[in-house]
Amino acid sequence: MHTFGRKPVEFVRGEGMRLWDDEGKEYLDFLSGIGVISLGHCHPALVEALDRQTAKLIHVSNYYYIEGRGELAKKLSDLLNARSEEADPEPWQTFFANSGAEANECAIKLARLYARRQQEAVGSTARPQVIIVLERSFHGRTQATLSATAQQVKQEAFQPLPDQKLFVATPSNDVEALEKLFAERGAEVAGMLLEPVQGECGVYPCSDDFLKAARRLCTEHGALLMVDEVQCGMYRCGTYPFAFQHAGIMPDVVTMAKGIAGGVPMGACSAPAHVAAVFEPGIHGSTFGGSCLAIAAANTVLDTVVAEGIAENVTETGAYLREKLATLPQVVEVRGKGLMVAVDLAEGLDANAIVLAALEAGLVLNATGPHTLRFLPPLVCAREDVDALIERLAALL
Repeated sequence: MHTFGRKPVEFVRGEGMRLWDDEGKEYLDFLSGIGVISLGHCHPALVEALDRQTAKLIHVSNYYYIEGRGELAKKLSDLLNARSEEADPEPWQTFFANSGAEANECAIKLARLYARRQQEAVGSTARPQVIIVLERSFHGRTQATLSATAQQVKQEAFQPLPDQKLFVATPSNDVEALEKLFAERGAEVAGMLLEPVQGECGVYPCSDDFLKAARRLCTEHGALLMVDEVQCGMYRCGTYPFAFQHAGIMPDVVTMAKGIAGGVPMGACSAPAHVAAVFEPGIHGSTFGGSCLAIAAANTVLDTVVAEGIAENVTETGAYLREKLATLPQVVEVRGKGLMVAVDLAEGLDANAIVLAALEAGLVLNATGPHTLRFLPPLVCAREDVDALIERLAALL
């Protein structure tokens, strides 16, 4: 089905930062499958792990234990607690899914069920259902996550959406508006779902003050703070595993996908044990979630990120990328953290036309709006890759 406006190229091979099409032309990849190819294309460690797992076992379903899945859940728990100030922080538990949309569906269900159980525990018949989201958000394309996606252009074709009135949008980085919303509707709120760095709308980071206010208000009103780290997590923003950790807050639910398994489809929804406990056998599930292949891939990605010092590279190269982009002609603003970056171009420049021209110049880029270019290279992107990008992009601009 023609659900994508595909570019006129077919990629058939990749290595590191580079792709080759079916005619042998080489490209420098600054999109990485929309922030998915964490280790670069066909990293030897990941190829070997998948070869080994494919030869051994591909799928058995979630009725049984999967080799390496408990170990992966423990790694994620440790990463989520990496900045915890507690001496013995509560462990996190993870539901493994296949995509970011599925991970966010899980989070929404978890928040509403948790709120219900909390009310039942005190003998109340109240049923908080409202989920607060941010304007310009993007949380997926299922009907529930589309209702949570506060972008009218994506929702319009599917109206009326189920439960849309139970998702309430507030402006990003407006603490006063958020406080007013909680004051007016706090008793109805089951949770707040936000991206610490909004990606699909053009890479807009939430301020530390706004994230801390969201944490405080959710705590005061007994709501779960859920952070969508599907695009900005897994070291994409550098230094720490997750973007929320840059603000020094601790959420109640974290969703992830994209870069977690380096190209193998995988999503995950994690919550501290006392929150996760409301999910009982049979209440939520997935046929393919946490499959043998996905688990092998994710374990390899996380181990390799640590072994090769990739987080440090993201921080250093990301700063260099933003610095160089700011020197380009026709660039009026640079935003982002780590290797999640966007630029706004001057009026009169068509970002989509630039993306097509960049393909001719051997660059894989992405436009998120009429005047906005987004850069999501593999986390192994180096300074020389940035230099090549800047040289070619400067000529195009």
